Amino acid sequence: PDQLLSYPAIDEDTDDMLAITVTDDTLFEKRKYGIIEPIDGPGMYAQSIDLVLVPLLAFDKHGYRVGYGKGYYDKFFKECREDMLKIGFSFFEAEDAIDDVNAMDVKLDYCITPEKIYDFINSHG
Repeated sequence: PDQLLSYPAIDEDTDDMLAITVTDDTLFEKRKYGIIEPIDGPGMYAQSIDLVLVPLLAFDKHGYRVGYGKGYYDKFFKECREDMLKIGFSFFEAEDAIDDVNAMDVKLDYCITPEKIYDFINSHG
């Protein structure tokens, strides 16, 4: 099957994050929070997504991340398949622990840094 690429966009009516399928012709504009998002294109069902590249500010050795404080990704992940891969990218190595982890936080499966690939699926930390 064809591979589809989607970008996150915030639905201004519901304040939920959506996955919008993009092509070479997709138009983007700076929207809420100054983030560049697609302004047109079909939405993708969360259950059909295989992999998400997750933005973060920091992460810990257990796979928890500090995002940008709005909870959009954690809320979106609750709609996705349990086996969907969540991969973070960081310029920095893992912290020992994130202090304010709560029940809404969803762990990463992997995080890639310049020095190491952290595997939270097969680790027991």
